[in-house]
Amino acid sequence: MVKVLGLDIGGANLKLTVIDCVDGVISKVEVFTEYFPIWRRGRENLPVAISNLIKRSAVESPDLAAITMTAELSDVYFSKTEGVHHIVDSTIRALKDVKLKFLNVHGELLSPEEAKSEPLDVAAANWYASGWLASKLSKDCLLVDTGSTSTSLVPVLNGRVAAKGFNDLEKLMNGELVYTGALRTNVAAIVSHVPVKGILTPVSSEFFAQSGDVHLMLGNIKPEDYTVDTPDGRGVSKIEVAARLARVVCADLDILSLDEIHSIASYVYRAQLTQIVEALNRLSESLNVDLRDKPAYTAGIGGEFLSKKALTISGFKNVTSISQYIGSNAAKVVPSYALALMAVEFLEGREPKNWRLF
Repeated sequence: MVKVLGLDIGGANLKLTVIDCVDGVISKVEVFTEYFPIWRRGRENLPVAISNLIKRSAVESPDLAAITMTAELSDVYFSKTEGVHHIVDSTIRALKDVKLKFLNVHGELLSPEEAKSEPLDVAAANWYASGWLASKLSKDCLLVDTGSTSTSLVPVLNGRVAAKGFNDLEKLMNGELVYTGALRTNVAAIVSHVPVKGILTPVSSEFFAQSGDVHLMLGNIKPEDYTVDTPDGRGVSKIEVAARLARVVCADLDILSLDEIHSIASYVYRAQLTQIVEALNRLSESLNVDLRDKPAYTAGIGGEFLSKKALTISGFKNVTSISQYIGSNAAKVVPSYALALMAVEFLEGREPKNWRLF
């Protein structure tokens, strides 16, 4: 039996997938997540956080852990190189007796030493894992993964990941990365104005409300889906959410009604969809390919109400949630799941017969 881990170390969340494979057949898939805002909890606590996540999984003696990261972008690190080095060292400390491999932007699995010698190739390579998984579903397709913080657009052409950008900057330039997500995006980063009492009104640039408030107000997510800290440290009841959204225009619940606040949330939601639609257009232009006739797969916590909606607005006809192939839990942590599957293939030299669970 082969037992592997796929670990995605983000700046706000740690995501772990455990896969057991017996004679080329997957016998178990388990997914675990942990909210770990590294800028708040402290980089020095990352090894313990990883260790605790592994303990929660109750996995014993894994044969291989495949790892990717985006936490190196956090401003707890002065540079990405410093971040990659610290994250590699943290995983070594947390997974003392486990063989480790780190994914790079070319789809290679590197040793810890190799990863530290090529830090900019290892930084933010999680998108490659997602694209690699999508390439197993269709030789020409697009994966749109909307997580808590950002949206990743990964094209696959001729059976290969066809991204033009190999780092976050290049991805932003080519429409392959949009810093808009389902939970953590500052409302003031989505819109500069919102309609209030029939007047398009400027918003405050303070961090008063975030996208999680918008989507909870609109019913796109449930309270239990709001797994990140709120801007004001209060709860996620409808009244608390509404108060945060009112504050975006320097108001409160004595000044604005719930209906007026709902209208603000709807406007912000439409603006968020526009951000993703514009990225889809930029991506098609940069590739010089009309992607709209290709299959599109959605993933992440915002897969249904952000990714799918934006793809539909853009004219994509064949849009499917990747959960139909790997299950709803794995679909929320696609890079982690893909890495675990990649680790199985690395060890066994073949694709598991039943990696499509449905």
